Amino acid sequence: MQYRQVPKNGDKLSALGFGAMRLATKRMSIDEERATRQIRSAIDNGINYIDTAAPYHGGESERFLGRALQGGYREKVKLATKLPPFSVKTREDMDRILNIQLKKLQTDHIDYYLLHGLDASQWKKLFDLGVLEFLDSAKAAGKIRNAGFSFHGDRKTFKEIIDAYDWVFCQIQYNFLDETNQAGTEGLRYAAARNIAVMIMEPLRGGMLAGKLPKEVEQIYYDTGTKRSAAAWALCWVWNHPEVTVVLSGMNDENHIAENLKTCEDALPGSMTSRELATMEEVAGTYRKLIKVGCTGCAYCMPCPSGVNIPQCFSLYNDYYMSNNSLITRGMYGMMLMGAMGATATDASLCRNCGKCTKACPQKIAIPEELKKVRSTLGGLRTKLIIPVVKLMFSTDVKE
Repeated sequence: MQYRQVPKNGDKLSALGFGAMRLATKRMSIDEERATRQIRSAIDNGINYIDTAAPYHGGESERFLGRALQGGYREKVKLATKLPPFSVKTREDMDRILNIQLKKLQTDHIDYYLLHGLDASQWKKLFDLGVLEFLDSAKAAGKIRNAGFSFHGDRKTFKEIIDAYDWVFCQIQYNFLDETNQAGTEGLRYAAARNIAVMIMEPLRGGMLAGKLPKEVEQIYYDTGTKRSAAAWALCWVWNHPEVTVVLSGMNDENHIAENLKTCEDALPGSMTSRELATMEEVAGTYRKLIKVGCTGCAYCMPCPSGVNIPQCFSLYNDYYMSNNSLITRGMYGMMLMGAMGATATDASLCRNCGKCTKACPQKIAIPEELKKVRSTLGGLRTKLIIPVVKLMFSTDVKE
């Protein structure tokens, strides 16, 4: 395992961190046996940084980790969780929430504690309520060891927050498509220049950069002659930056965990060649021509009051333009979102333009406007006409 040092406290953290936002599931809940096995195996193989948050998995991620890290595993890792601004109304709420998190996680301290998902408005709210005094108090009491924040705003606000407190670390969204989005490369370097460790979230953009690739992107990778998966290419690009401390991966598949561990071993700062970096620039340019909506699937916009499955709508909409088979994508939209298989409809046509999702979106996507495009592209007559075919394909009479 590769380790990188936190400048302000000397902690040596695994360059690959385990993100507990997308744990293995079974019947819509955390698959406790499998997820526990995966996390413990990852720790046994050198991972020592685990990241979660209060709302992950409907509030169950912290509670799950409290159980999964029993048997000596808690002592082997640095544990990170976050104060949710949307749940804070008073200064007293901060202490109350932290105490609940400590109880859920079955620990007496949080190693790395973040203010969750800050942008300009959330930062002002927490600042005015006295969050910096709260952090000082919680550190003095030994309940948290290191203070940081995760960020989904603009670079001006990012720099303002960086300069407002003696942060040990911060967490930003960063990948080869987001060099100029949110904090971006400029923010990464700004934090690192102040000896602030930088943890990276969404290195694969919610899996979009590692799943089924557009044929144009596949060809670029193939032409390099290098036997490396798309996920490995993307992760190597992030780790290539010396300013990066930990790259978080929401790993929930044994093969993916094994591959990420192997990739991390050699993905040292500055290890990518000029030819490899040129490949990544070409891939990024190709993606930018194809992507319609920059959704990462974080689901902060959910639940939708009108019942729209917003992340799934955007995922299939992007797939429609990036995949090699738009007919299958259209069929999936009809099956999954329009209720073709008897489930409740959750498609884009249900949007009532209430605006709640737009306020919650870290990516600042104009969601109602984009949903209109989804509805126009995927929810029309052509999709309705193939629904009977979809039903025939997926309806199986299972016999004993």
